[in-house]
Amino acid sequence: MAACADAIERRFGDGGPSGEGTADNEFIRRVLARKTVRRYSDVIPSDGLLDLLVAAALSASAKSDFQQASILRVSDPLQRAAIGALFPGMPWIGVSPVFFVFLGDARRLQRIGELRGKPVRNGTLEGFFNASVDAALAMQTMILCAESAGLGVCPISVIRNEVDKVAAILGLPHLVFPVAGLCLGYPQAEGYVSLRLPRRVTTHRDRYDDRDLPGAIDDYDRRRDALHAIPREQQRSNAEFGEAAFYGWSEDKARQAAKAEGAAFPPYLRSHGFHFD
Repeated sequence: MAACADAIERRFGDGGPSGEGTADNEFIRRVLARKTVRRYSDVIPSDGLLDLLVAAALSASAKSDFQQASILRVSDPLQRAAIGALFPGMPWIGVSPVFFVFLGDARRLQRIGELRGKPVRNGTLEGFFNASVDAALAMQTMILCAESAGLGVCPISVIRNEVDKVAAILGLPHLVFPVAGLCLGYPQAEGYVSLRLPRRVTTHRDRYDDRDLPGAIDDYDRRRDALHAIPREQQRSNAEFGEAAFYGWSEDKARQAAKAEGAAFPPYLRSHGFHFD
């Protein structure tokens, strides 16, 4: 169990529970040690392995067995280049060996209703939410399976910022929307384990309680900065917020969240058959 305890400490560093008294579990250890990978070797994963990963992803849990996730592999070089060109600050989108897009697919269930003569109005908030969760579960399942096979991955949620252009490139019809992309390949470098928020902030028992948030975040900022300090030149929006003497995780994320993203996504959904009444 020492290996899991060490992995928990590297992941959280919060002095919290270490899983003491449980048997060692290789899969859990691998999850605790997982890393985002943005640089890949030139080795292309085999089609057989990719087929296996897709099958595993589509074996994830699905709300009410509606199965509203779809997976689109973008293999055409022109399509890859077109999507990559939308995000020049993230070159891995265009050059990773494999690129999937995970779709929330509310269209299929509605079409099934038409085929069986049972009207289904699946463009509701519930339909959107169910399809989103199904796609997210499928993507995370692929991530964990890919990593168990020695691959590295990087989820790409930013595609929603250019949703109209991405949807046009991929030919997405009504009631189908991109949840996230996924870069995938064999890692070129090891990367590092990102320190996560202390579990006393993110884990609750019986009722929600965030009274300790201010102190816990201050402590987390200091510990994370000691491991992986954000370079001064990477501070966000200094023209608006000024240069911070100490620029921790919470300052970075507060500045990032203060700049609204995804403005094109709600209009896209409404123009593609969704309504949220």
